[in-house]
Amino acid sequence: MMTALLEYVSGILIVIGALFALVASIGLLRLPDLYTRMHAASKAGTLGSCVMLIALAVQSQDLAIAMRALAGVVFFLMTVPISSHLLAKAAHAAGCRLWSKSLRDDIERGVQSVVKTTQS
Repeated sequence: MMTALLEYVSGILIVIGALFALVASIGLLRLPDLYTRMHAASKAGTLGSCVMLIALAVQSQDLAIAMRALAGVVFFLMTVPISSHLLAKAAHAAGCRLWSKSLRDDIERGVQSVVKTTQS
């Protein structure tokens, strides 16, 4: 009875994670510029991967496998936001332009405010 429940829970989690991964891949194809594509890949892709690793932890009968899967979740949650932020800053510094209909450039505004405070 309990193993059947764990199989259903892990199956549902796998489907949810796959749907998030699908949304991330559609975002990579459909969004207009590098920054919005990076946002889709980092947010939805990370969530999909984390949910699938949690499903692995639920499904596994071995505590070592479950701990490694949960360590993978923690690793994803700690590294993906930092790496995507640094990649966006590097792309901005290299001159990659925003979409023409973007309303504001937060990275440029942040650089200008830092320059203003250091000159004062």
